[in-house]
Amino acid sequence: MNVVTLIGNLASDVQIRELADGRRVASFLLAVDRPGGGDQADFVRVTTWDKQAETCSQYLSRGKRVAVDGRLRSRSWEGPDGKRRSALEVVANRVQFLSPPEGDPNGLAKPVAAAG
Repeated sequence: MNVVTLIGNLASDVQIRELADGRRVASFLLAVDRPGGGDQADFVRVTTWDKQAETCSQYLSRGKRVAVDGRLRSRSWEGPDGKRRSALEVVANRVQFLSPPEGDPNGLAKPVAAAG
């Protein structure tokens, strides 16, 4: 079963682009703390699609805390230097916003979820 759940902070702003077929795809880097790892973190690329991509692009920025449910995907391509490259990323089914919205001085806002 290919299921991944991560909780962490965005280590980059959300990058969104539109594909030739009109679909929108967004990605961001998520910093996930290691259990008992002190100041160490793992950085995971997260990809979202369509409406979820737009919602993430609109409301998320570097430093925001999120929970991501999705699946692992492996990609490979040939770089400009002719060498084979590969990457492992999470394709999000759901991104739940855990940081309070801007302007919420008490931090009492309920989490907002963006489903894909």
